[in-house]
Amino acid sequence: MSHNSFGHLFRVTTWGESHGPAIGCVIDGCPPRLALSEADIQPFLDRRRPGQSRFTTQRQEADRVRILSGVFEGLTTGTPIALEIENTDARSKDYDAIAASFRPGHADLTYELKYGIRDPRGGGRSSARETAMRVAAGAVARKVLGADLRIRGALVQIGEKHIDRGNWDWAEVARNPFFCPDPASVGVFESYLGEIRKSGSSVGAVVEIVAEGVPPGLGAPIYAKLDADLASALMGINAVKAVEIGDGFAAAVLRGEDNADEMRMRDGAVVFASNHAGGILGGISTGQPVIARFAVKPTSSILTPRRSVDRAGHEVDVATRGRHDPCVGIRAVPVGEAMMALVLADHLLRNRAQNPDSPERPRLPRN
Repeated sequence: MSHNSFGHLFRVTTWGESHGPAIGCVIDGCPPRLALSEADIQPFLDRRRPGQSRFTTQRQEADRVRILSGVFEGLTTGTPIALEIENTDARSKDYDAIAASFRPGHADLTYELKYGIRDPRGGGRSSARETAMRVAAGAVARKVLGADLRIRGALVQIGEKHIDRGNWDWAEVARNPFFCPDPASVGVFESYLGEIRKSGSSVGAVVEIVAEGVPPGLGAPIYAKLDADLASALMGINAVKAVEIGDGFAAAVLRGEDNADEMRMRDGAVVFASNHAGGILGGISTGQPVIARFAVKPTSSILTPRRSVDRAGHEVDVATRGRHDPCVGIRAVPVGEAMMALVLADHLLRNRAQNPDSPERPRLPRN
């Protein structure tokens, strides 16, 4: 199976399956002499870890990361960094009854049609378990980006329930199990998702990722647009079905004078009056916050029987047992942050390679 790597100068390859002995990744292209230890990576994995509330899968994984290579005496060496996490709580027997059936909404059928073989245990390679390694790699990418560039994510919608953006408080995200920035919506989400969970069903969500301190000039015209690479990275997250940058689809109803972000000069630098573009113009970062949102579909593994077929061509009903997230969008928040970090780190290194003498924040000359 090819295409398990992404990135150009900062390149990540992940490996492993949901119910295999371990999952891991190899990071190539990380600059040398960056301070790095397991303690720098673990906090991000802890935010994604399953089993932390009744609103996520009850699979209990410690997700303890080990650095196997690429670090010496606490510093990156410039050689490939290998990371590994053991799988300790896989229950493969939960999938015995449906091993020969294709679960609706899952990749079972397409894997079978493409490869002629698949691992039915927890979805195998297509499981969201793989995203733990993206989060681990994203922690390394943040080291490349530096402390001045901050990436944060939040859950802004579950099913039909939206947050009130007037209540947005980044500090609130860490205080509730939903990564929700609106304290007034936490109780609404809890009640709503509790009903969904008890009914044996699932629901989708929308996640917003914001990167602040992004230098201008990242990205390139035509085939290396920053927003195109970011959209591709976010679409590559399990269960994501739509991505938008800045105002996204809402821009379609704006007039030109409302959508264009006006500019003025302040202390020799360009400042913007708004950020409808989401920090990217012509595929290149403007220096404003880069803002992206993605929509996650409802979890396909549900208790409600759904019509399907099996490998022999028989029509069957499938109800997926086992431990599953009633809303996979919750744990997608740290995954989205990681993908933003990986894309920005790759583009930062690309920009430095092409423009080694370019300042981080170029200023326009005064007339």
